[in-house]
Amino acid sequence: MSSRPALSSARPQYGRAQSLSVLLEYWANQLGDSPAVTFLDYSADPDGVASTLTWRGLDALATDVAGWVSLRTAPGDRVAILVEQSQYYAAAFLGVLRAQRIAVPLFPPGVPRHDERLAAVLADCAPGMLLCTRGRIRAIEKFLDAGNLFRPQVVAVDALPPGDTSFPAEPLARADDIAYLQYTSGSTRTPTGVMLTHANVLANCGQAAECFGVEHGRTVDVSWLPLFHDMGLVLGLAVPVLTGTRSVLLDPGAFLERPARWLRALSANPAAITAAPSFAYSYAAARTSPQERALLRLDDVVTLVDGSEPVQAANIARFHDTFAECGLRRGAHRPSYGLAEATVLVASGSPAAEPTVRTFDSTALTEGVAADARQGAASTTLVGSGRAVDQQVRIVDPLSATPVEDGTVGEIWVSGPNVGLGYWGRAAETGAAFGAGLRPDTDPLPRGVDGRGWLRTGDLGVLVEGELFITGRIKDLIIVDGRNHYPQDVELTVEQAHPAVRRHSVAAFSFAGTDTELLVVFAERAKTVAGKDDEPSAAEVRAAARAAIALQHGLALHELWLLGPGEVPRTSSGKISRSACRTRYLTARERQDVSA
Repeated sequence: MSSRPALSSARPQYGRAQSLSVLLEYWANQLGDSPAVTFLDYSADPDGVASTLTWRGLDALATDVAGWVSLRTAPGDRVAILVEQSQYYAAAFLGVLRAQRIAVPLFPPGVPRHDERLAAVLADCAPGMLLCTRGRIRAIEKFLDAGNLFRPQVVAVDALPPGDTSFPAEPLARADDIAYLQYTSGSTRTPTGVMLTHANVLANCGQAAECFGVEHGRTVDVSWLPLFHDMGLVLGLAVPVLTGTRSVLLDPGAFLERPARWLRALSANPAAITAAPSFAYSYAAARTSPQERALLRLDDVVTLVDGSEPVQAANIARFHDTFAECGLRRGAHRPSYGLAEATVLVASGSPAAEPTVRTFDSTALTEGVAADARQGAASTTLVGSGRAVDQQVRIVDPLSATPVEDGTVGEIWVSGPNVGLGYWGRAAETGAAFGAGLRPDTDPLPRGVDGRGWLRTGDLGVLVEGELFITGRIKDLIIVDGRNHYPQDVELTVEQAHPAVRRHSVAAFSFAGTDTELLVVFAERAKTVAGKDDEPSAAEVRAAARAAIALQHGLALHELWLLGPGEVPRTSSGKISRSACRTRYLTARERQDVSA
């Protein structure tokens, strides 16, 4: 064990540790051979093979990584983690933090639509070292050569000689040192790296732990979310290290192949806490058989965090209707709101309370007012994201920098100890997003809780009876004839317009025409109909979508591209990228190729 000082209290207070690596050492001393991280590997066995690192083992492997990194990089260097989902990812990330270098959580090359993004991120952060596993070295070197990228050192974390703790002693990390860069899911430009300090990470982990009922000695985190994703990294690894709780990890591909694997892990681990985007709940309900459900016991699940994308009431209902027979409690479901710039978590629903679902007047929402729907009028159903979790949230008119009244839609501004420093290497963008100020005569905290300024999220929301409802993104708004139309509403209309449209695979956006904004939709064909002899024609689907959009939104559909499964552009975390769709469409338009 190294000579770095450990925490002295029998149970550490969240604010006393300065980094996750110090907490890891503390738990290694306290918990020893108790399991810390278990990875369920389905790559060779459909039933899964469990590999576990104890707290002592995780600490030792992180120390080995730290020694190698410290001796071969300099303070301030970035170290990119290109490890596949496994216990080795956890050790690599924590080892970089222990070495007091800046970690960059990423993913191995090999997924075609993500390789371009990976190359862009590596060029942006210029790491001094890449961490991977033995089986990935050749593929990574080939990837670097193919892209004419610089050649940092490539090190396999599962091939390091054990027990080397002779790396130079470093002073303990300061709370305001950068812990890691969390790259956002950019698509049309280079993704931006959010600079998160040790203080940011510990603050948000503490907020999440209290909010979601994490309890040392009782709860277990179960996650299939990728560890390079903000929600996966914080809830799947960082919170367990903060609280000394066990983490059970699955590969995202294993979940997508058979979602019952996720549910079996929840069933097998009492007092489980998990997180997933909204689509996953509907997907799991649709892809789990009665025979699989008969083997599940979900009555002891503590928390189901629902976030990372707009939360859909229909997905919640379908999931709970399907798994009620397994004992699942509706009060376990926790719709939440967050973003990488705030580490991850900003707001969430109340413990044990069922999600708040409200139906608003669609016409009023286009005018920026959240009014309850009138009988027979067009309506929009939204799920509440709860209240701010130990931080400040304002709904702001971005033009006047003035907070708006409850019930009025505006931009969501956030301030708290979990808000990052800014964007790596982008001073102008940092100032615009992280340094916003409210008019001094309108709020007691015009420069936020710490005087650094408010974080402008770019998200639109409204407070109704104190609860936050997310309505959309400023940049994604479809503004026609002075009315704001939310793309997710149009997308849902298209999904429901014809059975040939694949669920969760529609993008709606607009572009400037000669006299007004014009609406364009990209939609994927459902796998159940694609390629069949009686497959509906594109003209039939377009006609159905055009009629539904006109009826429900009063909008004219300019064009609909009907694409094959998987062809609508997405981000690395699987979200539909409307901006990438718009760019693709406009590029094709410039080439006079706008047919689908």
